[in-house]
This record gives sequence, structure tokens and C-alpha cells, in this order.
Amino acid sequence: MATEPRRQRGNGDEAPSLTSRVYARLRQDIMDGSLSPGARLKVEELRRQLGAGASPIREALSLLTSDHLVERLDQRGFRVAQVSKAEFQELLQTRCWLEERALRESIARGGTDWEEGVVLAHYHLTRAPRTAPKDGPPVDADWEDLHKQFHLALLAACGSSILLRICGQLYDQNTRYRQMSRRATSGKRNIGDEHAAIKDAVLDRDADLAVERLIAHYQRTGALLADQID
Repeated sequence: MATEPRRQRGNGDEAPSLTSRVYARLRQDIMDGSLSPGARLKVEELRRQLGAGASPIREALSLLTSDHLVERLDQRGFRVAQVSKAEFQELLQTRCWLEERALRESIARGGTDWEEGVVLAHYHLTRAPRTAPKDGPPVDADWEDLHKQFHLALLAACGSSILLRICGQLYDQNTRYRQMSRRATSGKRNIGDEHAAIKDAVLDRDADLAVERLIAHYQRTGALLADQID
């Protein structure tokens, strides 16, 4: 007897991919400042704008809440997470604390595969233009992705997936502040030289120097952004 053919997948099986697309779109709009801090995120409006159902939109908003990019309002829906100078300074300090530990652990534990990952991530970063097209975000989106890959590659051998996940979330929150500043900081310093110096210290397995350079890198950016936050 012939086997009955399987049924084609229904719309319910497509929900995860649709949720992922909605999540990616909203996340990008929050990160580049298209959705302003405090902006209400109404499901019905998002349905019309994104052409998606209410369920994937709510699921995407819940994911963004976990990323601390969206805030849930009691009985009143969602809004883009607020920003403040105090939060930014706390974020910067926390990044420095956690990434120092992650970087030291990576230098102590990492093998040749980790070193190659750092070198490759740095190479790709140096090949990408940092400045976005005119009237776009202050930093090119592709460069931003490669920038994140480089910084996480430095920490990749720390031995803790939880620590890496938290560092990735903090990176995203910091990037949001940087994108909102709308004032280029690249002319005030040579970002490429700073990245190269961090990479060299890491490959030399000089944990103290690598941490010193990484923290200085973050603090320079922090000093330039802090005065711009309203």
C-alpha cells in the first residue's frame, strides 16, 4: 500500500521565522534610533506597518524586552526602553567589569583556533568602511556587525556562554547610545589603531596590557558620548 504523502506545513509552522523577521526589523529600528526612546509600540500599528499578525509581533516584543531594548507597561502594552546619562555610565562600568574577566579568561584558556578567530574578525573589520551613507545612521550597519564580531571574538574563549551572552547584550545597549548620539567620534581618535593595539596585546598573551587597552578604548568612547546624552 502506498504511503500517504505528508501534509504541507501550515501557517503555524512559519510563525517562528516571521517572529524572527519582525524581531530583526524592530531591533534594527531601535538600535539606529528610528524608533525613539520612550516611543509607544502599539501592536495594531505595527501590524499595519510590518504586515504581520499580532502573535509574532507580541512574541518579538517579548524577546526585545529580554534584550532590555523594550519595556513592558502594565496593562498598557510596550514602549522603546528609555535612556539616561546615569544608565549609560552604569552600562559602561558594567561592561568594563565583565569584559575584563572574560578577556583574562580567554587569554588564559584560548588556543590557536581562538587566536585565528581574533585575527580573522579584526581583518574583516579593517576592510569595512565605518561611515554610513549620507543621512543614514552615524555608523555603517555592516561595520557595526563586524565591530561586534571582533569584540566578542576577543572574549570567545572565556569558557562561559552565560557571560558571553550578557556581554553581547551590553554591547547592543551601548551601540544604541552610540547610534543615538548622531555625532561622529571617529575624527577625534583613530579607532582602527585602538583595535589593532588590543588585538596585538591579546595575541602576545599580555592580559594586563590587553585589559588596559580594552578599558581605555571603552572609556574614550564613553567620555565622548556622556556629554551628548540628554
